[in-house]
Amino acid sequence: MNKQAEELLYQALETELGGEKVYKTAIECAQTDELREEWRKYLEETQNHQRIVLQIFDQLGLDANRQTPGREVVRHLGESFIKAMTMVQQAVPGELAELVAAECVVLAETKDHQNWELIGELARELSGQEAKALKEAHSQVEDQEDEHLYHTMGWARELWIKSLGMKAVLPPPEEEKEVKTAIGAARARQSREKMI
Repeated sequence: MNKQAEELLYQALETELGGEKVYKTAIECAQTDELREEWRKYLEETQNHQRIVLQIFDQLGLDANRQTPGREVVRHLGESFIKAMTMVQQAVPGELAELVAAECVVLAETKDHQNWELIGELARELSGQEAKALKEAHSQVEDQEDEHLYHTMGWARELWIKSLGMKAVLPPPEEEKEVKTAIGAARARQSREKMI
């Protein structure tokens, strides 16, 4: 593996480590029971994803404690999401804090989703032990990452709609239809009018 492939894995590890903290803070901001429970599930899955990335590091002989400039940026972003949620929770707890938390989770999960998509692409290009380690990890995580991103995007959209005084679909269509693809998310958004 080249240095950029290693960088991707270092950023993936940092994203999962930061994701745990993001979810813990988001859960504190959640006002809706269904969303809180979903985020608790995603927190557990994120903790498992950390273990999976660490297994990749063991299999490929990478140092999980090594810091890279990209990893530092990822950590900074995660800390910024936590700070934003903490700020709003202290200033205006309640529905606004829940909405900000949903947006922060979407931003964190966008990076996380991209990491795993790229790990899948990399696995297809590599061979031998490297390919095997990445393919196995990707197969365990990819569907969950799709769900994390698309479902939380739906929650953020519907919480915004609710905050604007319009009729929201809660839980969102993405949740009801168990969306795990971009096409499924687009179809769920289109179906929301029928669900109101």
